[in-house]
Amino acid sequence: MQFFFHNKSNRVWLVLIIGLMLFNIWNIVVNTPMVPDQHWAQKIFYVHVPSAWVGFLSYFIVMVAGIMYFIKGDEHWDKVGLAAAEIGTLFISLVLITGPIWATPIWGQPWIWEPRLTTTLILFLIYIGYFMMRAFGGHAERVKRYAASLGIIAFVDVPIIFVSVKFWAPEIQSHPQVEMTSQPPGILIPFLLSLGIFTVLYRLMLKYRIHVIQVNYKRVADV
Repeated sequence: MQFFFHNKSNRVWLVLIIGLMLFNIWNIVVNTPMVPDQHWAQKIFYVHVPSAWVGFLSYFIVMVAGIMYFIKGDEHWDKVGLAAAEIGTLFISLVLITGPIWATPIWGQPWIWEPRLTTTLILFLIYIGYFMMRAFGGHAERVKRYAASLGIIAFVDVPIIFVSVKFWAPEIQSHPQVEMTSQPPGILIPFLLSLGIFTVLYRLMLKYRIHVIQVNYKRVADV
């Protein structure tokens, strides 16, 4: 961490992102409108959805890194895939935490086996298996190939999550289907702002995590 933030540009981005995140929290709490029948629970939406976006974006990068690893055989792409998998799983964990917080006052219970929730949980569990394979899979080169393959295959679940509401009967779908473009500016603008801030945060986190993985690899190689 110390060496990463020796770079002035990285320090500037860190300070900027901290400021943006603090502003985002303040803006969500103070300025976003209360939605009838949801009240404070609705404000979780401004964290829940951007977290899902970042998690899915990160898993997309895992897929791309896996493809590039097979094409080029460059270990850099394995490191990118690992870093993106870790951060993506962190944000999907946040999705699975904030979802039940929202659901408890709205649905009267924290969890139901609703299509979008269930397919998101399946994706999370796939990546738990990904990390277990990374830790206990045996030969390093074989593990890297398996991890790249799993990262490519696992991304298939992401579009399934988005279209899952079309696969099941309407009566079992409890997840709100909100068209963001139809929302009033008081909701849409803070949402897009939060989405952008989370994306910028993700960029710095990914860059930092790749740096840490590279440093650790170098230390192991030097031993």
